[in-house]
Amino acid sequence: MRTHTVRLAPDVTEPLLASVPAAFFAGIDDVLLAGLALALGSWPTAPADAGRCALVLLEGHGRQEAAVAGSDLARTVGWFTSQHPVRLDTRGVDLADALAGGPAAGTVIKRVKEHLRSLPDHGIGYGMLRHLDPDSAAQLAARPVPQIGFNYLGRFEAPGGAGWRVAADGVGAAYGPGMPLPASLVVNAITEDTPEGPRLVAHWMYAEGLFDAASVADLAARWCAALAALVRHAAGAGAGGRTPSDLSLVSLDQNQLDALEAMWRTT
Repeated sequence: MRTHTVRLAPDVTEPLLASVPAAFFAGIDDVLLAGLALALGSWPTAPADAGRCALVLLEGHGRQEAAVAGSDLARTVGWFTSQHPVRLDTRGVDLADALAGGPAAGTVIKRVKEHLRSLPDHGIGYGMLRHLDPDSAAQLAARPVPQIGFNYLGRFEAPGGAGWRVAADGVGAAYGPGMPLPASLVVNAITEDTPEGPRLVAHWMYAEGLFDAASVADLAARWCAALAALVRHAAGAGAGGRTPSDLSLVSLDQNQLDALEAMWRTT
C-alpha cells in the first residue's frame, strides 16, 4: 500500500465547507463526491467500473440522526463504521463545461446529492443485507465490487494543537501492513483547522499492484481542480438551488424546479 497526499488551500477549502453546500442546500459529502465524479469522468486511466458511471464504496461513521433514530448515543464514543456502494454518474454531462465552473458543475452536484438522498438511512442497512441476511447476501455478493473507496472523516484541529485531533499518522495508520484495503484505491479526506484557515487534506491510499503513483497523482490533481471549479461555479450569478428531495410535500422534478427558480430570480 502506498499513499499520495494532497492539501487544498484555505481559499478553496472555506467555500467548499460553507458557501458551496449552502448554495445547493447540500452537505460537504455531496460536494466532495461531485468533485470525485468529475475527476473520475475525465480520468483517462479509470478502471472498468469507474469513468462516467463510477461505482464507489462510500464509508460513513453511522451516527447520522436518520440512521440511528431512537438510539441513545450519549454514552458512546467513536463512530459505527458503515460502508455501501454508490454510483457517481456524469453521463450526459458536459465535462469541459463543468470543469470550467459552468452550469454543468451545478448539474453534477444536484445529481450526486439526489442519489445520496435516495439511499434509505444513509445506506447503513447495506452491511446487514450484504452479510447477515441469507437471501440478499447471495444477491449482493454477485454484484460488482467497487475498486474505489471514499471517506470524509470531518473537521479537526490540525496536528500540534491542544484540543482533540486526529494524530498526524492517524489516517494512514488506520490500515496495518497486513490489513487489506476496503477498495483498491481509498480516499480519506479530512478538514484541518490551521492558523491560516481550514485546509482540506486527502490521503489517496492505493494498492501498488493495481495502480501506479503517476496515475493516482493525476487523479488527485483532477479532483482538486474539479473542487476548485465547483467553488467558481457556486460564486457565479444564478448558481445553486434546491433539488426534489428538499421539497417532500410537492412532486416536482429537477427540470421543473430549475425553471421555477430561474423565473423567480428574474422577476
